Amino acid sequence: MSSNNAKAPVAFFRILEYESTFLDTAVAMTLEECGLKIHPGTKVLVKPNLVSPKNQLACTHPNVTICLCRYLKDCGAQITVADSPGYGSAAQVSKAIGMTSGLKELGLKPKSLGRPVPLKLSFGETIGISRDALETDMIINVPKLKAHNQFVLTGAVKNLFGTVVGFRKAYAHTRFGETPGLMEKMIIEVVNSMPLAFNLMDAIYPMHESGPISGKPYTMSLLAGSPNPYALDTAIYMLLGLSPKKILLWRESARQKIFGYNPDHIEYVIEPPDDFDTTDFKIPEKLSPMEFEPVRFIKGRVKSLLSRFKLL
Repeated sequence: MSSNNAKAPVAFFRILEYESTFLDTAVAMTLEECGLKIHPGTKVLVKPNLVSPKNQLACTHPNVTICLCRYLKDCGAQITVADSPGYGSAAQVSKAIGMTSGLKELGLKPKSLGRPVPLKLSFGETIGISRDALETDMIINVPKLKAHNQFVLTGAVKNLFGTVVGFRKAYAHTRFGETPGLMEKMIIEVVNSMPLAFNLMDAIYPMHESGPISGKPYTMSLLAGSPNPYALDTAIYMLLGLSPKKILLWRESARQKIFGYNPDHIEYVIEPPDDFDTTDFKIPEKLSPMEFEPVRFIKGRVKSLLSRFKLL
């Protein structure tokens, strides 16, 4: 979908609560109106944001992931639900946020993405991405819209950084964060290496003011989706009145002229963005450095290891 006449479909669907009886319908319509087709037997990796067990708001809401899995099961897909959390395992985070029991009813268990393989990056470095993600037939990315103290705001594109295995994510900040632009380039190259089929964004109660773990809930009442992660994020940036000057990942995708960075690339297929009021959504006023200092990296690794052994 990259010709001059093509448009990337973006679906906006109003959902007031995660407990809404319309959530299953909203998920199905979002996928189908954007043209996604799931054939029986397709191996689908569902990749929610399971960043930390400390705050459910920081993670994709369980009901969004479960409704998606229910839809995929009805299509006859072979489903794996997996992420590579910053702290602890996917199973620990899933249990902490209340997702495990719902997945169990569908015959599913959350898994941690593993088996790292090196991805060669354009600037001469490598990063370890999950073979589990690379070897599936398709990935459905299920990000949580969040303010972010380093990236300002994160959505579909940044969520695929979670296919980098384990501590390598934090180490990437230590290795690449000091040089402006390298983190953004690396994330985009990780995204482009993946068999990505669709992006279903949880923006029903996104996190604002601060993030990615300790922000506050904002009532946006939006479930959004697109096969194109750049177009989906661009649609959200426009909804919030932002510009590429403010958002590093948007600036880099615009610099590379990646299809989806331009609002003109987008076709809204369910509800228009004008139906959503986001005037009170707040982004971080002061950003933290992109790079992690070695001491911070080591402390983070210790916390992650302790949480895996349930000592926290």
